[in-house]
Amino acid sequence: MPLSAGEIAAGVRARELRAVDVVAAALERIERADPELCAFVEVWHEEALRRAGEVDARLGRRAVDVPRKGEALPLAGVPIAVKGRHGLRAAGPLLAAGCVAVGATSVPGPGTPWQTWGLGARGRTVNPWRADRTPGGSSAGAAVAVAAGLVPLATGSDGAGSVRIPAAWCGVTGLKTTAGRLPSADRTGLAAQGVLARSASDAASWWRVVAEEPVPTGTPLPVTAVWSSDLGFAGPDPEPVALARAAVERLVAAGVVRLVRPRVPLRLLDPGPAWLALRTRGADPDEAHRVRAENDRRLAGLFAEAELLLTPTTPTAPHGHDGPGDRYSTSLTWAFNLSGHPALSLPAGFGADGCPAGLHLVAPHGREALLLAVAREAEVRAPGLTAALADDG
Repeated sequence: MPLSAGEIAAGVRARELRAVDVVAAALERIERADPELCAFVEVWHEEALRRAGEVDARLGRRAVDVPRKGEALPLAGVPIAVKGRHGLRAAGPLLAAGCVAVGATSVPGPGTPWQTWGLGARGRTVNPWRADRTPGGSSAGAAVAVAAGLVPLATGSDGAGSVRIPAAWCGVTGLKTTAGRLPSADRTGLAAQGVLARSASDAASWWRVVAEEPVPTGTPLPVTAVWSSDLGFAGPDPEPVALARAAVERLVAAGVVRLVRPRVPLRLLDPGPAWLALRTRGADPDEAHRVRAENDRRLAGLFAEAELLLTPTTPTAPHGHDGPGDRYSTSLTWAFNLSGHPALSLPAGFGADGCPAGLHLVAPHGREALLLAVAREAEVRAPGLTAALADDG
C-alpha cells in the first residue's frame, strides 16, 4: 500500500525519501491504472517532476540552515490531485506547503445533470470497487484517485455532497468545510472547499495547511452525538442505513461517541426545493430563505444538546452509470450546504454489492477540527470502519 501523506512528508523532510522518487512512483501508478479507472483529465508529468525537484533542492539548501520558526514544508513531496482543470486555483496553500500537483481529476461533463460519474481523458470514470457502478460526484476522479492509491490526497469542492458522496461510494474520508471558512467562487454560498484522503490523519494534515488550524490530539471522549437515519424527510434504503448504524455502534463500543436522545426529535424541512431555488437564476429566493432559517433553528437546538449529528452519507448504494433515476443521492448531504455546517464522510463498511458505504458526521459551524479528531480516533479505536481502501493499482 502506498505511503500516507504524513509518512511521505516526514520521509522527504528527513531526506530519507526524495520527492522526485515519490512523485515518479505516483505518476507510474497513474499510468498503469488510469486507462481503466479514468480518474484524470490531465496528468502533468514533466511539471510534477520539475516541482518535486524544486522541493528536494529547497530542503537540501535548508539542511544546513538554522531551523526557522515553524515546520518547513509540512507536506513536502506529497503528490496530490486537484479537482478539474481549474483546480490549481484553490491549491496555493498546498503547493506552498510542499505538495506536488500531478494532475487534474475528472468531473461530470456538460449536459449530464445529476449524473454522478466523471469524464476522464480516456472515458467514463468508474468506481474502483465495481466498474459498472458510479464513483459518485462531482469530485468523481478525486475520490477514485485516492481510493485506488494513486495519490494520498485530492482536493474537492462540495455544493450538495460532491465530496462526501464519492468519499462514501469509494471508501475514503471526505471533508466539506464550513461555508465561508475557505475561499469559494460559488455565488450562492452553497459550495465549500473540501478534501478526499485515504485517512483522517491525512485529511487533518490538509486542514492544518489550508486553515492554519491544528487538530487536537487530546479531544475528550466520548463525544456526544445524535443519530438520525433520515433527517425527518429523506427515504434512504435499508442497507446504507444499517451499515451506517452498525458503524455508529462500533464507535459507541470503542468509546469514541456517546449517543444522546434530543428533547425534540430532529425533523428538518426538505432542503431540495430551497437548494434548487438558490441555484436557479430568476427563482424567488424567499421560500429558500424560509427553509434555511427554520432548519438553522432546528439544527441550533440539536447542537445545543450534542456535539455531532450522525446519519448515513447517501440514501442508496452506488448506482449504475445510467444515473439514479428519480432518486437524489444528495438527499442526506445537501441540507448542510444550505445550513453551512461542516460535515465528513467516514467509511462504514461494504454493502452486499461489494461497494463501500459511508457514515456522515456533521458538526457545529467552525468545528472541522472536531470532525477530524473524531474520525482519527475512529481509525485508531475502530479500525474496521476505515478498511475500505483499494489496493495499489
